[in-house]
Amino acid sequence: MNDATSQQGIGGSADTAKLVAAILLIFAGIAGFYLLQARSGWLGWAAVLAGVVLAVAVFGTSARGKALWQFVQAARLELHKVVWPTRQETTTTTMVVFAFTIIVGLFFWGLDMFLSWATRFLTGQGG
Repeated sequence: MNDATSQQGIGGSADTAKLVAAILLIFAGIAGFYLLQARSGWLGWAAVLAGVVLAVAVFGTSARGKALWQFVQAARLELHKVVWPTRQETTTTTMVVFAFTIIVGLFFWGLDMFLSWATRFLTGQGG
């Protein structure tokens, strides 16, 4: 029952109207781009930018927009908790990856040469 009550705030008719308005604003910006492109190139891009900015503003006032903003803020807080590796740890790990890549590449090159030789030997083809 708690899930149903928490979803009611997101699916209200006013919230749906805001989401539809945001989508229509983006479409209006795109339409403005094509209508104003003949006059001046920058006017078309200004229409797109205005449509996107207004759509983001309308979306930000909706329940989904507010929930998205809360998620972004929580993600930023979690990002501050990450322990990033030092420069030396990063360099060491990168060198190990490069060395392993070279070793594996040489192994597969040798395996390919051996299988090529074995195929020529068994089939009697080649020089």
